[in-house]
Amino acid sequence: QVHLVESGGGLVQAGGSLRLSCAANGFTLEHYAAGWFRQAPGQEREGVSCITGSDGKHSTYYADSVKGRFTMSRDNDKKMLYLEINSLKPEDTAVYYCATGIFRALEIDGSNWHAAELYDFWGQGTQVTVSS
Repeated sequence: QVHLVESGGGLVQAGGSLRLSCAANGFTLEHYAAGWFRQAPGQEREGVSCITGSDGKHSTYYADSVKGRFTMSRDNDKKMLYLEINSLKPEDTAVYYCATGIFRALEIDGSNWHAAELYDFWGQGTQVTVSS
C-alpha cells in the first residue's frame, strides 16, 4: 500500500531554512516520478519540484518561484524524499505535500510535472510558516 508521510515543517523567520522530508513506502521510489507541492490558504495547489522516474533520466524540475532557493533530492535506499528550502520568504508560507505519480507515471515529464492531477498518492502535508 502506497503511503507518504511528510515531516519537517515549522515556523521560521524570513531568510531562514528548513528541510522537509517525506517517507515513501509501498512502492519502488526510483521507478516513479515524485514531487513536492504546496498550497497556501485560498490558493490552488502549486507544483514546487519534481524528480521524474519512469523516463530513466531522473530529471529534476523546479517552479520559477523557487529556483535557486529550493533543492529536491531522493534517497532510494532509504525511501525518502527531501526538500531543502533556503532564503525563505513570507510568500513561501503554505502546507507542503509530497506526491507520487504511479498510474500515469509515463506521462509526467518536463512539460507537465506541475500538474497535480497526474499524481495518484499524496501525503497529509506539513505546514511551513514564514514570519517577516
